Amino acid sequence: MERQLFNADHDAYREMAREFIAREVAPNLERWETNRLIDRQVWLAAGKHGIIGLRVPEEFDGGGQPDYRYQVVVMKELAKVGAASLISSFSLQDNIIVPYINDLGTEEQKQRCLPGMASGELIGAIAMTEPGAGSDLQGVRTTAVRDGDQWVINGQKTFITSGINADFVIVVARTDPDAGSRGFSLIVVETGTPGFTRGRKLDKIGLHAQDTAELFFDNVRVPVTNLLGTEGRGFVHLMERLPLERMSIATSALASADAVFAETTRYCFQRTAFGKPIGDFQNTRFQLAEISTELDVTRAYHDACVHALNTGTLIAVEAAKAKWWATELQKRVIDRCLQLHGGYGYMLEYPVARAFIDSRIQTIYGGTTEIMKEIIGRDIASEESKR
Repeated sequence: MERQLFNADHDAYREMAREFIAREVAPNLERWETNRLIDRQVWLAAGKHGIIGLRVPEEFDGGGQPDYRYQVVVMKELAKVGAASLISSFSLQDNIIVPYINDLGTEEQKQRCLPGMASGELIGAIAMTEPGAGSDLQGVRTTAVRDGDQWVINGQKTFITSGINADFVIVVARTDPDAGSRGFSLIVVETGTPGFTRGRKLDKIGLHAQDTAELFFDNVRVPVTNLLGTEGRGFVHLMERLPLERMSIATSALASADAVFAETTRYCFQRTAFGKPIGDFQNTRFQLAEISTELDVTRAYHDACVHALNTGTLIAVEAAKAKWWATELQKRVIDRCLQLHGGYGYMLEYPVARAFIDSRIQTIYGGTTEIMKEIIGRDIASEESKR
């Protein structure tokens, strides 16, 4: 089935990605996990080898390749070595920040950000979530007030992916307190701007190497030209780009589940109990058969969404379905695979253990499973009302 998604160009790219990962990623994973931070060096190496920046147009020194299937290849190969934190970081850069800058940015903003993002010299982040506003983005309280030719930003953000390493942050702020959903705008704030500070590097259950942080804005002044997109249309800009973000999470979920299942299958036919491989017991085989089937069925829907994404026809409801189903499947599959490992599955030296703790966030960020179901349910109700 995978052959239906990829062609010879993707296969060649996969080989290059594997070489990059073997050289630059796998030897450093443990150190990144221990240090709770991914080295900047791997970003530079990724830029040099075209692992990141493929979506950046050629005129801004990128790969000029919008085909999302290359992102699928990268995530699948990173998942095979258990690099979930790097998947999160690279995916944020390529599938969220780059499209925001490329789609909404002025020529000056593109020149300032895109070449550095393609090379790995610049890392971006987006600051949506606040202590009191998670899935309900309309609860955002961070403000940006126009003062002459500047925006003055005040507020606090939390759970910000790449919050420590980021060279600039796209801040979701309320620019008109009386305009409801039309009162939000996106404003770029660069590291070193007075009043912009980072709080804690948050201590998470999983994704230890991925830097997640609190951000604070205390009378932060930036030029009005740092507005990204149209004033008052920040909420619309967010909604328009959420399908790609949610697809990237679905892709990483399926990639992780596939990798853990492959490793678990090998384990089951190498590990012996009662004089024979545990894979020869009926219960184990039934478990493996069920997981394999669920993965194949999920992959069929995922791949259909990938094709829709590439042709510009993927809609929000389809992305929501892919996101909630794939991430819930990921949790379920990895939990069952851990059980098949027995006591060894609880040991962090086994990939399944780290995958177990890294997977838990997947049904939460990018919109919780409950929010995804609400989106789908509203669509069903809307269609029914038209009958």
